[in-house]
Amino acid sequence: MLDTRTTRAGTAAVDGPGGAPYGAGDATAAVDGVLAEHLGARLVEAAEVDGLFAQEVAGRVAELVQRGGKRLRTAFLWCGWRAAGGTGSPRTLLRLAAALELLQACALVHDDVMDGSPVRRGAPAVHTDFARVHRARGMRGSPDAYGAAAAVLAGDLALAWADDLLTETVLSSPHGHRLHREWQAMRTEMVAGQYRDIHAQAAGSSGTEEALKVATLKSALYTVARPLALGASLAGADAGTVEALRSAGRCAGLAFQLRDDLLGAFGDPAVTGKPAGEDLRGRKLTYLLAVASELAAAGHDEEAVAALGPDAFQPGTPARSEDAVDRMRAALERTGATAVVEARITELAAMSLRQFGVTGADHQVRREFASLVERAVGAAPEHDKENLCAQ
Repeated sequence: MLDTRTTRAGTAAVDGPGGAPYGAGDATAAVDGVLAEHLGARLVEAAEVDGLFAQEVAGRVAELVQRGGKRLRTAFLWCGWRAAGGTGSPRTLLRLAAALELLQACALVHDDVMDGSPVRRGAPAVHTDFARVHRARGMRGSPDAYGAAAAVLAGDLALAWADDLLTETVLSSPHGHRLHREWQAMRTEMVAGQYRDIHAQAAGSSGTEEALKVATLKSALYTVARPLALGASLAGADAGTVEALRSAGRCAGLAFQLRDDLLGAFGDPAVTGKPAGEDLRGRKLTYLLAVASELAAAGHDEEAVAALGPDAFQPGTPARSEDAVDRMRAALERTGATAVVEARITELAAMSLRQFGVTGADHQVRREFASLVERAVGAAPEHDKENLCAQ
């Protein structure tokens, strides 16, 4: 159970288990309970509508959401709330966090369909699992088409559940109109970023500016910047605090995406929970690929230019062969692109910590934010963490 106590300053401070201060880690643990409660009610409602739908669509959504994930959005939401002076019971915060996790589930399901990704969080992706069921039952038509169509519906359901929960939260909050504006903007940015992503892939784009635009819209804003702003809005923050948090979030979120790009190219599937090299196989426009393409052209490395370019697909195939992917990895390293991206991640992480410090958040929250950035993007520069926590 959570409780509150009054500090010497007369403000309510939230306590976690055992009376310890309630922190981001407590929030990420507690949101699972809120999700279980909300999903349980939604599954009952789904069963009243139709049993097959409840078992095969609603059940898969609930399973994906409860299978885990980093819960980064919940943690950053808590940081925004506390940085803006949020106090008292975190119940409303946790319901908002649960809505974010459901929105994330929608994005993951739809993203896997668009990318043709077979695995998510160490298990078959939703569309892959639906296709498996189609084959096992000997159903008519294309298993892959069935799987994609059913997964789109599953993603839509996750979005509907997220919106329902957000609406309930908005109606119960004195700052509901501000929360709703942030939520509206976030959903539009996500769709815009996803479209820019598939457009850049289809067009064979290679520019760094376009890659950064895609990364910002598709990931940085809804992973960090908007959760921070939502938390601050829930606490009734002033415009200056919200803007400082958005700036910190854009930097941390972009660094998070750049790290994800590196893991996508070189990461261990046992750690990442998804196959390695998927972005390379489909030649998705990432900042890593864009930097490597520019460096290859500037260095007159024709082999790297050919390996990284949009015309290196085998005729009649939608994706590159394993040999082609290996050549791309070699080109990424030989051009020095991986080192450039690593340096950019470090720079963005440091900028994020400095921006967060402008909010005047207390020592505990600054330390938690620094730890979150480190967890999301890799180790932040020690001197920046020290400076942030000393402010």
